[in-house]
Formats: sequence, C-alpha cells, structure tokens
Amino acid sequence: MELKQNRVRIIDGLRGFSLLGILMANMLIFQYGIWGSQEMDLYALPDYEMTAYKLVKIIVEGSFMPIFTFMFGFGMIKMQQSLAAKGLKQKRYLTRRFLMLIGLGFLHSYFLWEGDILAFYGMMGFFLLLFMNRKPKTLLIWGIVLLCLISLMGLAPDDPNDPASITDPARMEAYVVKTMTVYGTGTYEEIVHHRSSEDPLGLPEYMMFVLLLIAPLMSAPMFLFGMYAAKRRWFEKPEEERISYLRNTLIFLPAGLLLKALHVYLPGRWWSGVGEISGGTILAIGYIFAFVWFFSRGKESTWLPRFEAVGKLSLTNYLMQTVICTTIFYGYGLGWFGKIGVLAGCGLAIVIYVAQLFLSPLYLKRFRYGPVERLLRMWTNFSFSGKAKQRPEKPISA
Repeated sequence: MELKQNRVRIIDGLRGFSLLGILMANMLIFQYGIWGSQEMDLYALPDYEMTAYKLVKIIVEGSFMPIFTFMFGFGMIKMQQSLAAKGLKQKRYLTRRFLMLIGLGFLHSYFLWEGDILAFYGMMGFFLLLFMNRKPKTLLIWGIVLLCLISLMGLAPDDPNDPASITDPARMEAYVVKTMTVYGTGTYEEIVHHRSSEDPLGLPEYMMFVLLLIAPLMSAPMFLFGMYAAKRRWFEKPEEERISYLRNTLIFLPAGLLLKALHVYLPGRWWSGVGEISGGTILAIGYIFAFVWFFSRGKESTWLPRFEAVGKLSLTNYLMQTVICTTIFYGYGLGWFGKIGVLAGCGLAIVIYVAQLFLSPLYLKRFRYGPVERLLRMWTNFSFSGKAKQRPEKPISA
C-alpha cells in the first residue's frame, strides 16, 4: 500500500514539478511578449541578463512543457482505463473533457494571455484518440519516428534574413516595439485589442493552414511517450527501479543539455536547429527520470507531497500564474512589462511557485479538487458530484 501511495505521489508530483519550469519559461513571455521573447536584442539587455536568458533557453524553455505533455498522455490512458473498468464509453467522456479544455483555452487566450496551451491540449486530445487503443510498441515507434521527422525540420534556415524564413524582420520589429508600449502602459481593453488584432507574421492563409497541420506533429512524440509509459505501467514500482531511473537520468540529461547548448551558443549552423528540437524532448525525459529517481527513495520526503498538491491543482495553479503575472506586468496592473529583467523574472517565478507549493496543500486539506478541476470533472462526467457513475451490470438471464 505504501508503494502504491508513493507511486501516486510521484505521478502527481511530476505534473506539479513541470509547472515550475513552465512558469519560468512563461515569465519571458509575460515580461516581453510571445514574439518579443524571441527578439531580445530589441530590449538592449546587459550581458549578464543575456547570459541568464541563454541559460533559461537551455535549461528550462522547451523542456518542462514536454513533461506536462507527457503527463497529459499518461493521464489520458489512466482515465481511459478507469472508465473502461466502470463499463463507461471512454471516447464520449474524453471528448467532453477535450471540448471543455478548448473552451477554457479560448477564454484564457482572449481575455488574459496569448500564451495559452489549454486549447491546444484539447485539440491534441482528439488527435490522440487515434492512438488510444494501440499497442505500447506502436505508440513507442510512432513517437520515435515523429521525433526524428520533426528534428529534421531543424535543418530549416535559422536566419530571419534568409529568403526561406517565414518572418519579416521589419514587420516583427515594429510589432514588438508597439507591444512594449501597449502592454506596459495600455488599458485592459487596449491590450485585448492589440492581442486579438495585430499580426506580426503577415502570412497568407494557406501558410497558416499548413502551420496548424504541422503543430500537432511537433508535440506528438511526448504525448505518445506518455501514453506508452501508462500502458507499460511505468512508475508502479519506483523503489525497485531506482537503478534504471538513475541510468536513464545520466544518459538523457547531459545529452539534452548539450544539444540545446549547441543551438544557443552556435546558432546559424545547419544542424543547430535539430539539436534544439530533439534536445528539448531528450532533456525533458531526463528531468522525468531524475525527479522519479530522487523521490523514489524509501525515506518519506517532505517536499513530494507539496509537488503532488501543486499537480493535483495543476489547472487552477496554471491559470492563477497567468492572473498574477499579467497583473504584475501589464499596464492595467503594475506595468512592469519589459522592466525588471530576466534574472529578477526568474526570482519572481520561484517566489510565485514556492507560494503555490505551500498554499496548495493547505487548500487540499479543505477541498478535494481545485475550482477549475471540479468544473472540468462536472462537465466531463455530466455530474454535479464530479464523479463518473458506474454502469450497472446487466442481470444474467437464466
């Protein structure tokens, strides 16, 4: 029973742990905008800030969201198995869940922040239904093949002045400069209007359609790896598998860091983009194994329950991070947009996350689910209690 309890904590803890890196990566977007965070030269940061920026790009960005993605695929299979055990129609319940995630995502992105991921996760859910009943080996093969294919996309030119680049440098610069003013000093209505009406890319409609088709494939590997892990019953015997966790940590962590560092410090090489795409996924896998290895010791940890609590309230905590940070950085709040720097932003992210580490367990002492999680469960299960009703067994005829 103790092993099973530790397994549950590790799974929820991983989800909570991913929110730390997600917040630190998102802090660049909160401070500089979703496009401005990729055009840091326009902010004329000092050298030490640019060093901090590069470290965030290597250690954090693109490697914590995949952990959350992995857990989404993992949780989807666990939910399917739970519904099947109750004799319920799995696709019907999952479809309702995905539709609500899409709805929440559109509300989040329109009224609060352009960096939303919930709508994308909801749409990805429908794509993953194609793989839900596939064998673990099939999921693993598809995940590896897709990772190799999207890594090859890193061979595309990295220079915005290259004729093959999809961005117009002058248009992008004008957009980022305008965003600095609007987000830093604008009213809520002005910021919403800028977010929903300005177009920094100016791409033709067919190109946008192509990008929408490619987007699911870019993140599909970690979704599929998570589904594979759930079907193969990973993390069910953490204490017995600590050696394999450590071995995988020592393989994936250095490999991921090296690949991402090559892209950051040797940009423009024909192979550096490949390292960025594949390195982010490889490093995420390394973080997963490192976290599970560290918390799979027989000794009870005082921190794992806190990560677990953040993970149980992941949806509420994710949205609260947006509310807090947009209030701090946007003009209708403190107006700190583009002002405090990367290092201070990382410190602020840690402060916010530590607060969630301590407040989430306190909340769960009184309530079983977070407010947003409860709404999602009610809608998914069509039940005010939030619980899926088990289908009664048919009587056996004589």
